[in-house]
Amino acid sequence: MRAAARDRFGTTVRALRHRNFRLFFSGQLISLIGTWMQSVAQAWLVYRLTDSIVLLGAVGFAGQIPVFLMSTFGGMVADQYSRHRILLLTQTASMCLALVLGILTLSGRIEVWHIFVIASCMGIVNGFDIPTRQSFVFEMVGRADLQNAIALNSSMFNAARVVGPALAGILVAWVGEAWCFLINGTSYIAVLSSLLAMRLPPHVRPVSSETPLRRILEGFRFAARTGPIRALFVLLALVSFVAMPYTVLMPVFARQILGGGPDTLGMLMGAAGLGALAGSITLASRRGVRGLGRWIAAAAAGFGVSLVLFSFSRNLWLSVILLVPVGFTMVVQMAASNTLIQSMVPDALRGRVMALYSMIFMGMAPLGSLLAGAIAQRMGAPFAVALGGSVCVLGAFVFFLRLPSHRFAAYRLLLTQQMVGGDPAEEVTGTGADGVTIR
Repeated sequence: MRAAARDRFGTTVRALRHRNFRLFFSGQLISLIGTWMQSVAQAWLVYRLTDSIVLLGAVGFAGQIPVFLMSTFGGMVADQYSRHRILLLTQTASMCLALVLGILTLSGRIEVWHIFVIASCMGIVNGFDIPTRQSFVFEMVGRADLQNAIALNSSMFNAARVVGPALAGILVAWVGEAWCFLINGTSYIAVLSSLLAMRLPPHVRPVSSETPLRRILEGFRFAARTGPIRALFVLLALVSFVAMPYTVLMPVFARQILGGGPDTLGMLMGAAGLGALAGSITLASRRGVRGLGRWIAAAAAGFGVSLVLFSFSRNLWLSVILLVPVGFTMVVQMAASNTLIQSMVPDALRGRVMALYSMIFMGMAPLGSLLAGAIAQRMGAPFAVALGGSVCVLGAFVFFLRLPSHRFAAYRLLLTQQMVGGDPAEEVTGTGADGVTIR
């Protein structure tokens, strides 16, 4: 019994056998707790200063739209230059921005326009950081442990999402928002130290005669012409646009709907993070990519249903309970999509295709934040969340209906990248060009 438990645990954390990934994992965990503290404190600060739901959405837009605009260029840079050095630069820039925000807030000079400017600068940095970080995982663990590393990355992100908001709620109520920003700035020392401690082979820059624009367009063309990846991106874009902006409206639910304060906001965000942590651990315990398409469809539908149910709650503890499946289903869809896309993409295009993932995942949300803020202003936050959840369910149903038409193409891509395990006949229906029948 104990041996079986040890085996399951070893399977779940197998990517941690790689030294560089262990360093990355530990440094990022500390830093991400600070990042979540800043996210919650910043939202509360904007709402406290303005009492405006629209401005809450606008700050989310300002922080995320640069990712939409810059990530394709950031992905091209990640495919050309050392991803390790890029991360050192982006993490240093993020640290400086967090410290500036903390100092302005602590001194009492903070104004809303300061928050907009700093959020926009952070978005520009993330436009380079996110696609680089996503593609750097492959360098640290290789192809065999890629799926597990992505799931562990997600679990790290969501463990921080449980701890960070809870700490932020306590600190904001106790000493104010500024200390959350200063703690976040200090937390970047951990990730910078872990990056500097890594042992990596010298970077060999790929030789290419193509212009930067043509290299960027190569990533777009691959995603557009590859049916399974295109379908994953379409569903991801829809969910990011209509459902993910629920986080922007959390201060409204905490104060107006549930009658609480920053500690209530921390509880709500922490509950979603707890569910997301459970979802990422569930994915980490999986081996292989078979069946992930069905998982993605079910998770997207579950995300929408959970949001609709949450929108009707007027009780704090019921809302907290309902946000657990919201977090669980959200991370299963996002992390499983990430896994499938990275499993199907050639390494030469990894940075650019993951830039598209970042562009859609992070870039569609600000547009949705503006829309959600406007709808919430006119119709109320519960209506805006329920509407987004309903559209999410519809999109998941369409994706599920189209799964059979993409399975064979997905199998061929996975076989090319040597990511298929077991009997492919269990997954794919059709006859290949080589005459092999897959049932």
